[in-house]
Amino acid sequence: MEENSRGSFGGSIGFVLAAAGSAVGLGNIWRFPYLAARDGGGLFLVVYLVLAITFGFALLTSEIAIGRKTKQSPLTAYKKLSEKFGFVGFLACLIPFMIMPYYSVIGGWVVKYFIAFLTGHGEEAAEDGFFTGFITHQTEPIIMMVVFLFACALIIYMGVDKGIEKSSRIIMPILLVLVIGIAVFSLTIKHTNDAGQTVTGLEGLKVYVVPSLEGVGIKEFFFVLTDALGQLFFSLSIAMGIMIAYGSYVPDDANLVKSINQIEIFDTAVAFLAGVMIIPAVFVFNGTDGMSAGPSLMFVTLPKIFVAMGKVGNVIGTMFFAMVLFAAVTSGMSVLEAVVSSFIDKFHMARESATIVETIAALVIGVIVCFGYNILYFEVTLPNGSVAQILDILDYISNLVLMPIVAIATCILVGWVIKPETVIEETTRNGEKFGRRGLYIAMIKFIAPVLLIVLFLISVGII
Repeated sequence: MEENSRGSFGGSIGFVLAAAGSAVGLGNIWRFPYLAARDGGGLFLVVYLVLAITFGFALLTSEIAIGRKTKQSPLTAYKKLSEKFGFVGFLACLIPFMIMPYYSVIGGWVVKYFIAFLTGHGEEAAEDGFFTGFITHQTEPIIMMVVFLFACALIIYMGVDKGIEKSSRIIMPILLVLVIGIAVFSLTIKHTNDAGQTVTGLEGLKVYVVPSLEGVGIKEFFFVLTDALGQLFFSLSIAMGIMIAYGSYVPDDANLVKSINQIEIFDTAVAFLAGVMIIPAVFVFNGTDGMSAGPSLMFVTLPKIFVAMGKVGNVIGTMFFAMVLFAAVTSGMSVLEAVVSSFIDKFHMARESATIVETIAALVIGVIVCFGYNILYFEVTLPNGSVAQILDILDYISNLVLMPIVAIATCILVGWVIKPETVIEETTRNGEKFGRRGLYIAMIKFIAPVLLIVLFLISVGII
């Protein structure tokens, strides 16, 4: 009865699509490609892939199993497993609560660019100063943020099966078709530069997938490792309560081992294809220098590239930002659900009430984030050396401080308190075979905690 009142997925396919939709978000679409470009292309890909099937697998399995075993949201699940770890549930709920406002702001930026290209104003969006002019405006970013937040809230308001699962079954196939279509197109483009050299998308693909060890020593490799490790949090939606919430809606007879493998494959494939979409196109028009554009890649560099493609660029730009918008919505609604489900379980609120309360909170904080680029603008240097505004501060605290803490605590809880066998038994409760048993135990007890502690110490500027 408890499960029915909370809602549940209709089956494994709905769960996999929803979980993959959560994982495939802005972190995959824009963060993965620029990290890959910065960190030696294929070298980053190899390191990321190894970490995904070891470190990522261990944490993803643990969180989904915790969710299904406890049938609770992140806020209450940890305490149900161990009274002493109740604080971890609070942090795991606080993270998506902090993320949702600024994620909605960035989602609003995507809405703005999608509308610009859809209405034939792609050239304006590519002009110098367009992005800065937009985010420093006092009202327009708020309007776009509200549009994005409302779309996510509406899906969550409708419930697990009629909202999350149903929308994921529609959005994810469209998203995948768009990703593959744009990736294939990116490989076919070519451009003759000022020096008279014709550069092709396939040359850009080579830069992306062939490992470059030039200038890579132990220190440089270590930075690639920590970049890939940090990216896994974004890519797999781990350590932010989402997979615990989604796991709590999985039917007991579902094959968790198979579902987790499918989520890993789906997410890694889309992350890789995001690079195929972006890096060859950037390389063709801007060379290797353009690939180091960092976070501004999507909102500053890419619009210019779409315009440089000529008439077809407006169509490709529209398709690209539609795809990014779909990805942002599927991730945004999962972040929202992690908080809403926590309110439902902890305070016994109705889904509708919990959704409204969290949406209002996200809206208020989101407005403050928008004002952080105009009337509330300031700059502060963070412990990791980066210069930050309000959005960056929320991102730093949630992603680089709290998420490693939650992940470390999860490893300690599963590895040493309730023991790995608890997760393995939950995952194989229907007789499924747990293929990476030895790897899982070693990762959750020893390797993952060490990697996470190092990542945390780097994030707070200690090393």
